[in-house]
Amino acid sequence: MDKKRVDIIIDESDILLEIKKAVLEGEDDLAYDLTQKALKEEIESLRIVNEGVVPGIQEAGELWKRNEYFLPDVVMSAEAFRMAMEVVEPQLSAEEIGKAGKVIIGTVAGDMHNLGKIMVKATLRSGGFEVIDLGEDVPTETFISKVKELKPDILGLGCYMTTTMLEMKEILKKLQTEGLRTNVKVMVGGVPTTQEFADEIGADAWGKDAFDAVEKAKKVLGVD
Repeated sequence: MDKKRVDIIIDESDILLEIKKAVLEGEDDLAYDLTQKALKEEIESLRIVNEGVVPGIQEAGELWKRNEYFLPDVVMSAEAFRMAMEVVEPQLSAEEIGKAGKVIIGTVAGDMHNLGKIMVKATLRSGGFEVIDLGEDVPTETFISKVKELKPDILGLGCYMTTTMLEMKEILKKLQTEGLRTNVKVMVGGVPTTQEFADEIGADAWGKDAFDAVEKAKKVLGVD
């Protein structure tokens, strides 16, 4: 699709469908332009995320699981997802974000992967949570200091390699020794994690994917 086609799309559902398609197919410039157009057409930013941007990256993830997408395809989709979110995120903050609770998320030390975290961040925000993203390869002490400083309702820990899983256990231990554990719910997620692992290290919840993470976050806080 070229710029001319972007200009002639009028129907809201068509715009959202095209955003989803652009993200899925990794067309980053197009995803950016379409998201801008959707905002200009006064489509609600939460709807853009929920019906356009997130479904696109979710389908890319499903294709990856079925071995129909390969790493370059996923990387391209992730970049298109990032470009679209760059446009819409500033608007999300103005639409009752934070009413469900405050979440700090980050990828644990030694782990540089961020695709899953980006998806979780977007879906949490679309679910009404305020999200502070500490980034990737985050040291344990940074998680602890930010919990002390920002007093989140939930601390979300992500890892995507088996070699970094035990960092989560260390963070939970540190929260306990610092007297912070009873004040914050801890959720874990990432490719190598399981419910059994979450139970073993004493986490409050495990999210198997971005959408499950939102449901679990609401459940642990008792919000609708």
